[in-house]
Amino acid sequence: MAITGSGSLAISLSVFVISAAFLHKVEGQNLATDNVSVIEGETATISCRVKNNDDSVIQLLNPNRQTIYFKDVRPLKDSRFQLVNFSDNELRVSLSNVSLSDEGRYVCQLYTDPPQEAYADITVLVPPGSPIIESREDVVSEGNETELTCTAIGSKPAASVRWMKGEEELTGETTVEETYDRMFTVTSRVKFSVTKEDDGVPVDCIIDHPAVKDLLAQRHLEVLYKPEVKIVVTYPEGLTREGDNLDLTCIAEGKPHPHQINWLRVDEDVPPHAVVTGSDLYIENLNKSYNGTYRCVASNAVGEAYDDYILYVYDAPTTIPTPTTNPVNTQDSRAGEGAPQKIDHAVIGGVVAVVMFAILCALIVLGRYFARHKGTYFTHEAKGADDAADADTAIINAEGGHNNTDEKKEYYI
Repeated sequence: MAITGSGSLAISLSVFVISAAFLHKVEGQNLATDNVSVIEGETATISCRVKNNDDSVIQLLNPNRQTIYFKDVRPLKDSRFQLVNFSDNELRVSLSNVSLSDEGRYVCQLYTDPPQEAYADITVLVPPGSPIIESREDVVSEGNETELTCTAIGSKPAASVRWMKGEEELTGETTVEETYDRMFTVTSRVKFSVTKEDDGVPVDCIIDHPAVKDLLAQRHLEVLYKPEVKIVVTYPEGLTREGDNLDLTCIAEGKPHPHQINWLRVDEDVPPHAVVTGSDLYIENLNKSYNGTYRCVASNAVGEAYDDYILYVYDAPTTIPTPTTNPVNTQDSRAGEGAPQKIDHAVIGGVVAVVMFAILCALIVLGRYFARHKGTYFTHEAKGADDAADADTAIINAEGGHNNTDEKKEYYI
């Protein structure tokens, strides 16, 4: 049979149209699934979803490409797989009691030409066992270094370890070891120096893992420390004076409890009649020869410590005889006797000042008066009086005599 050129072109166009229609049909069917993480022993669910399905068959394969479900039929003889949902658009299957051997890539397959595939990776999480915390020593002395180790065994993936000492986060050194069954063992070590404040403080090893929460191990620190010493004055409450008694108490706390407490006087001997009873020091009838530094020394297995008390004896208070009358009235009478004396002195001083001021004013007035009337000097009109033998002649000889009523005078001021 001969095919003309025009006939060949028609067949080719037909094949192209059919192929294009088929490709459009295949591309319009979208197959999708999701990865799954599941804790060992729990249930995983795999969902194969199809968009715009044209009645193509959906099936699910295991990592070995064995068919688990073909449509709604389960060829695989494993009852842990159960059909959850089947429709034209979804095949959903559950896998119960998941074990580490179930981990792998599962295949959702859509029977088109060619077939479409989507992959769901199942990751099995294995939580670690309870962490184990150990210390290099059970008891440590203040100032020394201690080391703690925390181990998390058999996890997948490997766990991470954090350290907390009270509210303080510590930094540890971590090592990870993979075992033959694809499991991991994690070991973390932490070192730090301790103080007396660390006694009784909890140290936590905290495990972080996607399969478990709030997993930790805890160890309380036991720290030995030297005593803390403080001297308390029991008597007297105020100043220490001659003739008083002195009572001192030494308070000492430590771990272990101080086994020995001693009293001494720095650079001198304790007064011979001082009484030491356990942690108490008692001295009667103080005098200034007892001045000095008194020291309480306490010791335990870790070390010793001390506290000082500096004694300074003051003079005894001056004693004033107490009258038989009411002290209040006596003070009032004494105050009454002293008040007039103060007032008399003030009055006398005021009077003297007034008198002195009056005398000064009088002197000033008199001075001015005598200055104005110091003497009278005659002019040339009375020159005849100078040669007269007596006063009467002088008056007669004076120019103008008694007839001169307008006697002229000059005053010198």
